[in-house]
Amino acid sequence: MNKIPLIIKREYLTRVKKKSFIIMTIVGPILMAALFIAPVWFATMDDDAVKVIEVYDKTGTYKDAFENSETLTFQFIKEDNDSIRKSDFLLSGNYALLTILDTIGNEFSLYSGKSPDLDVKEQISSKLERFMEEKNFNRLGINKEDIESAKVEINLNTYTITEEGEEKSSAELTVAIGFIAAIIIYMFIFMYGVQVMRGVIEEKVNRVVEVLISSVKPFQLMAGKIIGIAGVALTQFLLWAILTGIIVGFVYLAFGSSMMQQNVDISQIQQLSPEQAQQMIGNSMIADILAVVMNFNWATMITTFIFFFIGGYLLYASLFAAIGSAVDNETDTQQFMLPVTIPLIIAFVAAQGIIRNPDGALAFWLSVIPFTSPIIMPVRVAMERYEMWELILSAVTLILTFIGSVWFAAKIYKTGILMYGKKVSYKELWKWLWYK
Repeated sequence: MNKIPLIIKREYLTRVKKKSFIIMTIVGPILMAALFIAPVWFATMDDDAVKVIEVYDKTGTYKDAFENSETLTFQFIKEDNDSIRKSDFLLSGNYALLTILDTIGNEFSLYSGKSPDLDVKEQISSKLERFMEEKNFNRLGINKEDIESAKVEINLNTYTITEEGEEKSSAELTVAIGFIAAIIIYMFIFMYGVQVMRGVIEEKVNRVVEVLISSVKPFQLMAGKIIGIAGVALTQFLLWAILTGIIVGFVYLAFGSSMMQQNVDISQIQQLSPEQAQQMIGNSMIADILAVVMNFNWATMITTFIFFFIGGYLLYASLFAAIGSAVDNETDTQQFMLPVTIPLIIAFVAAQGIIRNPDGALAFWLSVIPFTSPIIMPVRVAMERYEMWELILSAVTLILTFIGSVWFAAKIYKTGILMYGKKVSYKELWKWLWYK
């Protein structure tokens, strides 16, 4: 067994020194950080160009419907000939042409040289809707101001009650954390599980394994390969997490004032008393988010994530190693890959529905079944919708299934690693399990 550390070291160093690992370690955090930064950046981007919209109103009743804004300017035209009107529009270089032919239906035509922006379409639709609503209110004798004053906007704050007291919570944030954890586990199991399989196939095809088997046992070789690549996966994940945090933090410090639109005016805070300033900050959206993040049970979430991350990888990596040892090339792996990957795919798809009902029977069984629990259980833990006995049961079944899968994989690996030129069937694999 003292040779396993040597195999682990070999597998680990061989992969972390590859250019592909170094490149992905650098590119990965940039892409991850972009997922956090890009939505905020795009939301704060302003299009300074003013778009000119030509309006042909045959009815003559919509002139008051269109008020110029910072981004849209409306020009009414009187050309009745449809062909000439469209030809003049193309020559004008204006952004779009809105045609209103009647008031019977609620359909209008918007022409442009290219497909119009969704924002422009929404602005025009909104103006038309408001104008037509006002006309209907007047026709029915309804005071629009009374209706507007009767509308109520609800702000529903959520809290969790514990023995220590109450804490502010956010269903949206917990769902996001759980789903991100599921995506990461799903992605890394596939990425590095397949690496184990490809590594076994490569050594088998190149006959390197014949030399290795002469000095180490097949089980030692398989265990060293799986654990070594697990170290590579953890190393890359930790580097991604650290570098992503650094990039996001740097961008926030450098451009936070322009990218993060807060509801707090710094100059106003300086003129207030400390109590008033604290109250003003407390009412801001960012302060609420920070409060929820601080109250989140990160210790349990991180511990659960690491356990199911490692457990899920070890379970599937052993199965991928068995598949690699049973075939001579990657093309032949397809018939064996499907039964192994289907539970992972089912778990990932089901996670999107379990988010809506984390206490249901489906959520319970998928979080206990070891082939799906690495993805489902972290989602339920993030949402704090689980019982401790369920978490323990899920962990125990995952460990026991991993031990069983290692025995299963080792039996196949021992026979298949030195077998060449033969198409292996499920029947043949079953026989290998009972070879001594």
